[in-house]
Amino acid sequence: MSKIEGGRNIAMKIPPHQFEETVRFYRDLIGLQEIAGLAPSIAIEFGANRLWLDRVETLSQAEIWLELRADEPASAAKNLEKLGVVRCDAIEKLRRVSAGTGS
Repeated sequence: MSKIEGGRNIAMKIPPHQFEETVRFYRDLIGLQEIAGLAPSIAIEFGANRLWLDRVETLSQAEIWLELRADEPASAAKNLEKLGVVRCDAIEKLRRVSAGTGS
């Protein structure tokens, strides 16, 4: 069975009407360091993690996505599928790990 653990990345998917205020809060009010050169996203150093602030035109409220990493991604995907976990990539196209091919 594949080992799954938390990754470094946290993504906050933010609707347009909240985006600028959210960026201002983390970067300007709290004073966390922005990582340059990652446009159109804004990435903020958040302790040992990286907080990605992503503007998503189709959202009406913010969502938080936490990165999971697996030593055997295809095996992990297959195990999660067996447990009834459904991947939902509608907001952002993610690299799909096939449960059957290991890619």
